[in-house]
This record gives sequence, structure tokens and C-alpha cells, in this order.
Amino acid sequence: MTTIAVRHLWKEYGDQIVLEDISLDFAPRSFIALVGPSGCGKTTFLRILLSEETVTRGEVLIDGRPIAREPGADRGVVFQRYSVFPHLTVLGNVVLAAEMEEAPFTGRLFGARRRQVEEEARALIAEVGLKGAEDKYPAALSGGMQQRLALAQAIMRRPKILLLDEPFGALDPGIRTDIHQLMLKLWNSCEMTVVMVTHDLKEAFTLATRIIAFERRRNRPEEKARYGATIAKDIEVWPKRIAGTRIAGKTSTPIPGRDDPAIPSGPGRDDPALQTA
Repeated sequence: MTTIAVRHLWKEYGDQIVLEDISLDFAPRSFIALVGPSGCGKTTFLRILLSEETVTRGEVLIDGRPIAREPGADRGVVFQRYSVFPHLTVLGNVVLAAEMEEAPFTGRLFGARRRQVEEEARALIAEVGLKGAEDKYPAALSGGMQQRLALAQAIMRRPKILLLDEPFGALDPGIRTDIHQLMLKLWNSCEMTVVMVTHDLKEAFTLATRIIAFERRRNRPEEKARYGATIAKDIEVWPKRIAGTRIAGKTSTPIPGRDDPAIPSGPGRDDPALQTA
């Protein structure tokens, strides 16, 4: 089970402080939503967890060890814009995720192992609602279908941590609701911790187990130009949502090699915390 510990993290670019003394602990299989105004360092924090940025001071620990200096297969990521390969089919995109991990130099698997990977990829493609589209190219898919593909591609590598950078912000409301249900199902079926950046509070309370609000607390112009964001609020979503909890009548088809998942109950939309976040 993967835990994330952040200890007195500071991130600076020259004289500009972006993140100021951040300390957090994320429990295994939690679903964390990072919210706050634009420019307050949420995406920078996510990039630090991905190892695309380094901390100026402090440390980030994964399972008690310093975070790797380079992005690795233990951390998957899905961006707002569809991060799939346009020259590969749906099946090719998902299979490639496994090939790059197992055969980084050739980028190809062969024989029985390739057949096994393709079987798992097809099962995952069906799980995300793309069954029948295996031979289509991303250009032939809608925005919602491309984001489903991006999720399948990220999860194919079985990451311990899945990082989401406003992945559903460009989708229409109706499609976004469907993707939310898919995301909850995948979170339950895969043993991973999820950290998501979002500007949508409703989305945060729909998906997350815990909401972390970033905010720049200094308001004077000369301070805004110098000082960064810190943690303004830390809200545990209620009713409590636990990955893998079975809810009567709400189970999903298992992915080969994974436990039988379940869709958790929805959040209390009238939770008082929603009014104060």
C-alpha cells in the first residue's frame, strides 16, 4: 500500500515562492482533490509528485523513501488534454503502456507475453467503455472517449499513484458525469492512491475522500509578488468513502489480475464543508 508524506515543502523560482511550508500525509488508496484559485501552485505540487519538478526545501516520501528523481511506472498521469498517441489505435495505445515498461529499448513485446498483454488491454478497454473501438484511432473518438483511453493507458502500467491534472475540465457536463462514475470504479478496482487537481468543487466532493485547499494568504501587492501558497483547508469528505467498499447492487466487472471492484457511495452534497471550501 502506497503512502505519500510531504514534509515542510517549499518551491521557489528565483525570488518567487510558489509553495510555502507544505506538510501533508496521504493514506494508502485515498483519493485526494487539490483545489484553490488559479496560479496558487496546485499543478506545481502535482508535478513535484510526478518528479517533473524538484523541491527547493523539504522532502517528499513515498512509502517512507525519498521520491525518485525521474518519473517512473509507479506514477501514472492524465492531463486535461488527451495525452494519447494519435498514430496508434486504441488497442495500440493501451498495449504501448505495458511495452514501454517491460521493453523500454525496443518498445515491443512478442509471442505469448504480447498475447497476454493484448488480452489484458482488451479487458481494460472494455472496462473503460471502449469495447468495439479497439481498431479506431484517437481522431475518430470523441473527447470523452479519448479521456477514457487516456485513463486506460495510465492504468495499464498498474501505477501505485495516479495523478490527474484537471482531466475532466474540457468535457461536457453529461459526459463528465459518466467519466466520474468510471473514475470511481477504476479507483475501486485498482490499488492506487489518486491525487487530482480540479477547479470544480462539485467534482472534488463527488470523487475525493479528502479535499486540500491551497491559498495565498498574504494579500498586500508586495507580498503577493513574493510569497507562495500554503494549505488553507483540509477537509475529509463525509460520508466517508473507502476504496473497495461494497455497496449493494453497485459492483463492476473485474479487470483480469485485479480484485473485484465496487463503486462507492456518492458524497453528501449538502455537506457543510462544501459551503466553506
